Amino acid sequence: MYQKKMAAPCRRMASRCLSQFLSCYSKTVVRSAEFRHFSATSAYRASTRAKNVTETAKSPWSLVAAVCLQRLPVISTECSPIEQKFKDMMFQIELEKSRLSDHELRLLEDAEIMRRKQADNYDSDDEYDRGDQDIILAQDLEDTWEQKLKRFQPAPRVRADVDKDLTSVERCLADSLVLLAEHQIGEEKLWLLPQTQWQEGETLRQTAERALASLPAGFKATFLSNAPCGVYKYKLPKAIRTESSVGIKVFFFKAILAGRAPPAAPNAPFLWLRKAELEQHLKPAYMMKVRSFISDL
Repeated sequence: MYQKKMAAPCRRMASRCLSQFLSCYSKTVVRSAEFRHFSATSAYRASTRAKNVTETAKSPWSLVAAVCLQRLPVISTECSPIEQKFKDMMFQIELEKSRLSDHELRLLEDAEIMRRKQADNYDSDDEYDRGDQDIILAQDLEDTWEQKLKRFQPAPRVRADVDKDLTSVERCLADSLVLLAEHQIGEEKLWLLPQTQWQEGETLRQTAERALASLPAGFKATFLSNAPCGVYKYKLPKAIRTESSVGIKVFFFKAILAGRAPPAAPNAPFLWLRKAELEQHLKPAYMMKVRSFISDL
């Protein structure tokens, strides 16, 4: 009797807990489904609203892509005194520890043959029979090479007339050069990195390539990245500044000159400058940005 009285409340509690659990689970599922449906709708509305705002409201800052075109060094730089001493020491160590070359072995062989020929007991039958073939000694080859070396005139490392021509890409062959182009900014002409304004539908990398292709010389270059290496922002002069056009944001891209550049015209609108010469032609604020990503190779 006691067991029956206790069993009935237990069954009611178990059934009640199970029903409550199922009802809570169903409510949770419905709420989560409703929440997901609401979040998707709100996200779509937010994206549509942002798109409309972007299309209607344009930024007062114009986007421009510029190219930092570098010509790498063509020849090696001059060695400093400590570098020259280290170079001579390493050359002497390699010379002392190296094996004899084929030409040096031939010189020793020819000297041994000449020594045997001058001996009193020399027998010509012991020598290698070459028939009617002309015998050319190693010393004769050295004399021929010495004459060719004397006639050879190496190109000068320093050319005063070319190095002073800032429009020539052949100047300062031991240094890295940067290309500057002349641009009309308002009523003022400034020397800047080659640049052009971004057009809708193209990437900034494509804008930078178009800026380089627009130059009259037609330079061929290899771009190092699709991402810009620096950004510079400046305001337009007050005479041409408006509410819809406040200033310009310049995104810089790095490129290396490929092949030989065409000869420059006498009054070419561009310059090839070393890193130390850029300060004489660029504005201080602009130069500070350019200096941060130009490597002095």
